[in-house]
Amino acid sequence: MKVLLAIDLGTTGNRVIAFSQKGEVVASSYSEFPQHFPKSGWVEHDPMDIWNTTKKALGDVVRKVGAGSIAAIGITNQRETTIIWDRKTGKPVHNAIVWQCRRTKDMCAALARHTATVRRKTGLFIDPYFSATKISWILRNVKGAHRRALAGELAFGTVDSWILWNLTGGTVHATEPSNASRTLCYNIHTLSFDPELLKIFSVPAAVLPEVRESGAFFGMTDKKATGIEAPIHGILGDQQASFFAQGGWEKGVIKNTYGTGLFLMTLAGEKLKASERLLHTIAWQLNGKTSYAVEGSVFVGGSCIQWLRDGLRIVSASPETEPMARTLASNEGVYFVPALVGLGAPYWDPEARGMIIGITRGTRREHFARAALEAICYQVRDVYEMMRKVTGQRFSCLRVDGGAAKNDFLMQFQSDILPLNIERPRVIETTAFGAAGIAGISSGFWSTKQFLSARRVERVFKPLMKVKEREKLYARWKDAVQRSLHWEK
Repeated sequence: MKVLLAIDLGTTGNRVIAFSQKGEVVASSYSEFPQHFPKSGWVEHDPMDIWNTTKKALGDVVRKVGAGSIAAIGITNQRETTIIWDRKTGKPVHNAIVWQCRRTKDMCAALARHTATVRRKTGLFIDPYFSATKISWILRNVKGAHRRALAGELAFGTVDSWILWNLTGGTVHATEPSNASRTLCYNIHTLSFDPELLKIFSVPAAVLPEVRESGAFFGMTDKKATGIEAPIHGILGDQQASFFAQGGWEKGVIKNTYGTGLFLMTLAGEKLKASERLLHTIAWQLNGKTSYAVEGSVFVGGSCIQWLRDGLRIVSASPETEPMARTLASNEGVYFVPALVGLGAPYWDPEARGMIIGITRGTRREHFARAALEAICYQVRDVYEMMRKVTGQRFSCLRVDGGAAKNDFLMQFQSDILPLNIERPRVIETTAFGAAGIAGISSGFWSTKQFLSARRVERVFKPLMKVKEREKLYARWKDAVQRSLHWEK
């Protein structure tokens, strides 16, 4: 039996899933890697941890399905995270600076005069979230790095490029538009790295990867590096991959991924209104056609539950939050604004800080768990309201995916607070399915129709909350957010 492999490169760990011709999961493996926080608001990964966990997960799945069964490989990845390495040795010059990292906020503030130019060319804001200032920071702070970059000795990549380089034994340095469009260096209209943008951010052109179509052939895996020889037939950033899996090329589809962060996405219509709060980005490029999307990115989603687990030790595992939340009839006035690394869409405030408010002597850990789950849903509504306004679209349902979407309490509260029907697919790991989808369609393993038919809805959540209660809860959330803004001036 032939299978497609999806390599899903996440923020907290890497997963490899084998899909059958029917879209069913045949085998999977997941390996978590450490998070590093050198200073407040700084987030790093060791690039070798990213590669070694990928290699381990890949090896686990290959042993289960057999090397000869692999028809093609697709890659999807955490976007914006920045890695720079030596082209000869393949050794990183610094830890990866993660998309959540806020260390370059002062650098971004100093470049504010270029806001209009950057917005017009990239569809993005000048914000520490994106790759350009991360590249500049590494080249400025690693001794000799800027000189070596100018000489062509160093390579930059988001995580897809780093893993592609290693999978192919250092022979392919490439990316595709959904990832390139998140660097602040890529012009989404000319579909090329832009000299003016490179100058603004002090990024040498010599470090940049080649940009191929999202469904391009990216090379063969190197047997010495991976133990197998298999074709890599597609790459998509994680949010674009989940959008692809949710049938995002259809008009009126809106999806949200409940992962480390929260990411709403819909296709950009021809009459898109300018927005100062949402991103205009590339969804994918296939067969010479480029599709664009509107996106709202929330920095802290599922990671606020991880913080309850690892930081406060309120829970030992994320699934515990659901029964804990259900022990309470309401939030009893306790709100959590999870601005742990500032706030993303629609606030875009790197100086916001996390806040828990409404605590009394009667507050228990169950209140913290419920407040965290509700905070995820309130943040989604913040972006959803802006997305409806910007696109002028009416949506009949929200298609969801990501690990936290398994939580029934979370999904019901999300449906109540929007209010909107929530469609949860049978395969929750939709980013991986999207990576498999683009690889399968590009390699001829699937037709587009076969791929779409493999998507199945597992459950629909419908709004049950009364209007008055919903709007009261949401108004108090908005009040709490205002109190958290501009905290670290």
